[in-house]
Amino acid sequence: MQTLARRQVLTSLAGIPLATILANPQLARAAAAGLEEVSITTEGGRKVTASLALPETTPAPTIVVIHEWWGLNDQIKTVAAEYAREGFVALAVDLYGGQVASDPDGARALMQATDPVAATDSLKSWIAWLKTHENSTGKVGTVGFCFGGGWSLNASIAAPVDATVVYYGRVTPPASELKKLAGPVLGHFGTEDAFINEAMVGGFEAQMAKAGKPFENHWYVANHAFANPSSARYDQEDAALAWSRTLTFFKKHLS
Repeated sequence: MQTLARRQVLTSLAGIPLATILANPQLARAAAAGLEEVSITTEGGRKVTASLALPETTPAPTIVVIHEWWGLNDQIKTVAAEYAREGFVALAVDLYGGQVASDPDGARALMQATDPVAATDSLKSWIAWLKTHENSTGKVGTVGFCFGGGWSLNASIAAPVDATVVYYGRVTPPASELKKLAGPVLGHFGTEDAFINEAMVGGFEAQMAKAGKPFENHWYVANHAFANPSSARYDQEDAALAWSRTLTFFKKHLS
């Protein structure tokens, strides 16, 4: 009954654009409330939690959604809910152990305190869980934003998946690591981003080519976090275009 109720919450928001939901805290909370909290014990013996959104029709392909440096907040849960509305099983993972930042200093502290070994353990375990979930087709993709964008790529290297999407995340692995990828990578980057810049992404493109792995890359005349409606750098037109390209990419490679 609880799962049905959650699906009804997601269905009730159908027809409302994602950007509208994300920009309205009340709607975002309503969308987030439609997700189910799930927990597992990782390969490393740690208990971790995540938020699961189910589509109306299952089994379905699955997507791991990885949060920004703020943590697993309502915005990221809403993105997962939107993937469910598009027909995917979506899992919004939590790499901060339930902590959520409200200001940049707090976000930076949480990001810097993240243990890469523990984060990799969590993501590998969640990917394995999704592949065998009763509502899953066995196909898995990853997507992440900012901090989560880098971890979307890292997860796909550690536990090869069918498709990977990076929104303005750190992309510095060498070709020797990128050879472990099992599926293509889609990237969304802003020309005005001072850190995840053209030099970094250009180097990544070269390393992907050296590794012999497919990489579809899109540049937007926008800044970092351009797809986050709660950010002052939000660009509605570019965010919508990136979302459309991401859906097309996942539907192609996870079908």
